[in-house]
Amino acid sequence: MTAHIPTVHPVVAEVTRRLADRSTESRSAYLAKIAGAAGQGPARTALGCANLAHGFAACGVSDKLALAGDVTPNLAIVSSYNDMLSAHQPLETYPATIKAAVAEAGGVAQFAGGVPAMCDGVTQGRAGMELSLFSRDVIAMSTAVALSHDMFDGALMLGVCDKIVPGLLIGSLAFGHLPVAFVPAGPMPSGLPNKDKARVRQRFAEGKADRRELLQAESAAYHSPGTCTFYGTANSNQMLMEVMGLHLPGASFEQPGTPLREALTAEVGRRVLARTAVGDGYTPLGEQIDERAIVNAVVSLLATGGSTNHTLHLVAIARAAGIELNWDDFAALSEIVPLLTRMYPNGAADVNAFHEAGGMAFLIGTLLDAGLLHEDVRTVMGAGLGAYRQVPELRDGVLTWVDGPKESGDTSVLRSADDPFASDGGLRMLDGNLGRAVIKVSAVDPSRHVVEAPARVFADQAELQTAFSAGELTGDFVAVVRFQGPRANGMPELHKLTPPLAVLQDRGQKVALVTDGRMSGASGKVPAAIHVSPEAEAGGPLAYVRDGDIVRLDARTGTLEVLADLSGREPARPSVDSSTGTGRELFTALRAAVGPAEAGAGVFGH
Repeated sequence: MTAHIPTVHPVVAEVTRRLADRSTESRSAYLAKIAGAAGQGPARTALGCANLAHGFAACGVSDKLALAGDVTPNLAIVSSYNDMLSAHQPLETYPATIKAAVAEAGGVAQFAGGVPAMCDGVTQGRAGMELSLFSRDVIAMSTAVALSHDMFDGALMLGVCDKIVPGLLIGSLAFGHLPVAFVPAGPMPSGLPNKDKARVRQRFAEGKADRRELLQAESAAYHSPGTCTFYGTANSNQMLMEVMGLHLPGASFEQPGTPLREALTAEVGRRVLARTAVGDGYTPLGEQIDERAIVNAVVSLLATGGSTNHTLHLVAIARAAGIELNWDDFAALSEIVPLLTRMYPNGAADVNAFHEAGGMAFLIGTLLDAGLLHEDVRTVMGAGLGAYRQVPELRDGVLTWVDGPKESGDTSVLRSADDPFASDGGLRMLDGNLGRAVIKVSAVDPSRHVVEAPARVFADQAELQTAFSAGELTGDFVAVVRFQGPRANGMPELHKLTPPLAVLQDRGQKVALVTDGRMSGASGKVPAAIHVSPEAEAGGPLAYVRDGDIVRLDARTGTLEVLADLSGREPARPSVDSSTGTGRELFTALRAAVGPAEAGAGVFGH
């Protein structure tokens, strides 16, 4: 008997319709492009003999014989593996696992290329952070280089963190005629609770803890292979890939090194093999990532209080598929999508606790039941999103899926749509005479949703930290940290601002942050208007604000204003040189080409 599929919520349906109407021309052009590529058949069959010989010269005899013909599908493996970063270290062994599974299923898999993977946790507050957002587009281009040999019928993307997953997906969408799946590594086991870690960070900012104590706390939190366990951008990535049908059900948060993780890694290769044009279940990535899949991604981001970085990344991903997502779509959906999870920084729990409480299967199930997700989408499973109500199990060594939980195992971490933590998604858009911005209020006490105070203007986060250390930040104020946008210096995360501003807030001062930069996926309890667009470097109003101007941030009404007349003023200019050092000189062309935050802050497709 066919399962009942609830009616899609009218606002979800309307946002999807508007998105499709807005994207008619660009989406049609994209689909025509990938249809043309698909119509050429397996690309390697058109390669000259010398080209093809180069393409399989390093293969074993059996793979060479298979690839010399027309019917054996060949999968590309593209990986962000490196052994410095905990999230990517487990990926070292995955290609061998995938190759063996694909060979057993009658195909070939080749490691096609690697992409860079930098860690924002390492580069926070350092010059290298100014390369972070641009690394997304470098990764997209690296993915395109890996797939450009025309040897492949499908692809597997091995990646986890911040810019890596969006970059891999944007690059893959340039080859949208191929079926693609993503292969996660999973989170490390829980270490020092995030709340305890944050407490030590704040004590260090106050001078009450020394470097030894801070390093000890950080090392206890980040302690082994696997993804960091707080719900920042990396784990938001994993959640999104599953909701978009690009992971296998239940794959996102299974820890590395387990038999189930190994089985899921092998199975995903077999699933992509079945989705190639050589078989009967052809599912090209560019058709799979349609307007419904993009709306599902936004809904799930809001429902989980996910990373604000995805107000950039999802826009850029959508545009890579010819879909013109914008911040108004986020705002409209945020009004009707309830907050269903409490994971740090929105609560004390980590992603392991979320997974144990019912995880993705329960989350997707309750959102489907509430009509907040489109079920009728295409997935790597070859079925709609209803397949993602299930969880994977090993039974006598065989991977199978069984019905997921009907109730949350811990309602302090995960709740159903009819019993949410909050009635909206906690992500709001701000608009006013200072421009457009994003604010995440799911971790901000409602009493702090409105701040009106004099501006204190800073050139970068180091300048604010210096003022804090000197005891100069007294009274109520709005910290304006400008020239942090993509054109100015690559739009670094300003996570180092959270501890000092939190200290001042705890002392009873009313404080807020307004910036054209980013905050970390771990941004928390201080009200912060981020991604202000147009940015100061592009002549935005932030360039005209002076110390003492009254700034009003109102998350309730969605306004961001300066209560001063800015006319007749000369714009400020950056006082910090971000053009050289730590490789930044190599990114000059990207800073010149990058688009605005609201268009995804990318160097192409804006």
